[in-house]
Formats: sequence, structure tokens, C-alpha cells
Amino acid sequence: MRFIPVSDKIKDATYSCYDGACGTGGMLTVAQDRLMELAEKAGKKVSIHLFGQEINPETYAIAKSDLLLQGQGDQADHIGFGSTLSNDQFPTYQFDFMLSNPPYGKSWKVDAEKLGGKKDIMDSRFVTNFSDDPNFSMIPRTSDGQLLFLLNNVAKMKKTTELGSRIAEVHNGSSLFTGDAGQGESNARRYMIENDLVEAIIALPDNMFYNTGIGTFIWILSNNKAEHRKGKIQLIDATSLKSPLRKNLGKKNCEFTSEIRRQILDLYMAFEENEYSKIFDNNEFGYWKVTVLHPAYNEDGTIQKDKKGKPVVNKELTDTEQIPFTYEGGIEAFFEKEVKPFAPDAWIDEKQTKIGYEISFTKYFYKPIQLRTLEEITADIRSLEEETDGLLAEIIGG
Repeated sequence: MRFIPVSDKIKDATYSCYDGACGTGGMLTVAQDRLMELAEKAGKKVSIHLFGQEINPETYAIAKSDLLLQGQGDQADHIGFGSTLSNDQFPTYQFDFMLSNPPYGKSWKVDAEKLGGKKDIMDSRFVTNFSDDPNFSMIPRTSDGQLLFLLNNVAKMKKTTELGSRIAEVHNGSSLFTGDAGQGESNARRYMIENDLVEAIIALPDNMFYNTGIGTFIWILSNNKAEHRKGKIQLIDATSLKSPLRKNLGKKNCEFTSEIRRQILDLYMAFEENEYSKIFDNNEFGYWKVTVLHPAYNEDGTIQKDKKGKPVVNKELTDTEQIPFTYEGGIEAFFEKEVKPFAPDAWIDEKQTKIGYEISFTKYFYKPIQLRTLEEITADIRSLEEETDGLLAEIIGG
């Protein structure tokens, strides 16, 4: 899905492919083979340069030695060692294609300390000038750094080529919804969505991977979307599209067959809505988080005011409202319809209004459980009554 949408645009040229959490390098070499195959079908001759970085010394050594054994010594020189987050080996590079399966739920506290401490990080991959904020922070909590790998790739996108850059990353659900409005995770989603970089997100079945049973998602990003995809995000629910394994491999109990992979690719390429695919405008995922203040009242029911004549806030009643960008009339209309009728003296503290973004597959693909009919329930009750009566007669008779 990284290559197919642009396969007709592949030219006789050199392309680069990068993985900032490359492990043993398997994803890079498979990507190389796939791109070479597509180029050959199109009658094109391409040269592919692989780049990767790995923090684990054993897997780094395997990635490097595998390329050497394949006779790709020049490619082996492009595999860097160390943490991509705190010791980026390719800070000035830009790549045509990027992919990664970063660690989920893994602390990056050591990296944060190496970058100067979480509150003082100024790395331009994670803190940037955006939306009138010169220090717009997309730094997540230190317990999970997976979004930082995605932001690292975003920072390495080519902006002056015909293809631009394409990214595919596997994440768990945390990247979709963790973090409140204004927090790092939400800001990262906001930055990517408002820059129209998110092309599609695909929900995979549970137990797809050897070492985890949790749900995972493929993020597909592009900074040169096709015209019909601009301003939109496609969500694909592939959770039910799976083939069971005859024997579990660790947590993994299912897989994608070639037919299923083709089905998912067809859903993606068709860009149409059905039970597996939903298409939304970017603003569907945004919301305002507003702080609603309530006044304190005197014993006689009047509002007690401070020396400047402003209402004193009853802090115990302060609450927040989450207002979707899609709410007709925006914040004002929401406040008039949903708050004023129940709290006529309340007001919004505009200085505290924040913008947030989150993506919920459950919300868009929820399938309600079909309840049984009244007739079916009544029949079951009557059946139980008959069984009970018979049992009671046996007990008494005995």
C-alpha cells in the first residue's frame, strides 16, 4: 500500500527506503524486493538505497551481516546503530519511502533525559512552529514513544519531488486516542491531520503478531495525496479479515492470506464506503475542549463579585465540554443549546480553550448486538417454567 498507489509514477530513477526501528532489516529487504518487482512490471529500471537504524546490538548486527551476505555492502553501510529518538543517524536525510514497526508501550525516559529532559526538548522533529505557536510540542508521555518514530519519519519527508514521500507504520491503539486536547499525543495527531498527511489507517485483527495479542493499526501517510484523497482520511476495518493458523505462534493465531491482502488493497484503492471502509473529512476527528465556569452565589441568591466587579468562580462547579468541529454553529451554538438552558449564568473561559484530535474505530464501525425478540424470550421462560415444575414434582413426590 506504500507502493501500489504510485506504481504508475515510478521512473527509471534512484529511490530511498528507510526504517528507523529496523530490527534485523527484514521489512527493508522485503520492501526493496516489492519495489523492484513493481518497477520491472512497469518496464522501469530502478536503483534502491536502503537506510535503517537499530538500537539493539544483536539485531543491528544481524541486519548488517544479512546485507553483507547478500553482497550489498554499500547498503550495509547505511544501517546505523543507536536510538533513533536521541541519536538520529540520519538527521539531514530525506527519503522517498519509509516504514516502521516501532516498539509500543515502551518507555523512552532514557532518550528524554539524553535530549535534555522532557520539558526542555527542542528537537525540531518533535517540537515545531505550527498554528501560531513557535514551540508546538508533540512530545508524548515518557511511558510510550511510538508516536515519536512516526514524527521522525514525517520530518524526513521529501517536499520537492513529484512523488513526495510515503510512510507506513504499525502502531497499537494508543496512537489513535491517548492524550487529551493540547497534550503531546493529541498535538501529534493534529499536526499530521491538519497538514493533510494521513491518508488511511487500517485496523488489523487481534493476535496478528508473535509477541502481542492487542489490536494493531497500520498508518499510511503521504505528503502528496491523490486529488480525490485530499482533505480526507480513509479508515479500513480489517479486524474480521483473517485466516486462522493451525497452530499458534506465541500470541499469533491468525494471518493474512494473499487473497485477504488483495481484498484489503482493493478496499484501499477503491476509496469507497462499505462495511469495511469509511471515508471522512479531516475535521471529523477534531474537537474543541472548552472550560465552563460557574459563578458563586450569595445566600440571597445573587452572584458575589470580586473587587473588580467580576463574578467569583465556584471552582467546585468548573467543568469541561468536548465540542466536535462538526457541531453546527461551533462553540457558540453548542453553548447556547447544550449549556445555557441548564446553567444560564455560566460562561466559557476562552483562554483555556484547546484543540484536540482523536480517532475511534469503535465509534465508526460499531455493530450493535441484535437483541432477541419478545416472542423468543417468552418461549424460553415458558420452557424453563415447565422444566422447573417437573423438577419440583419429582422432589415432592420423592
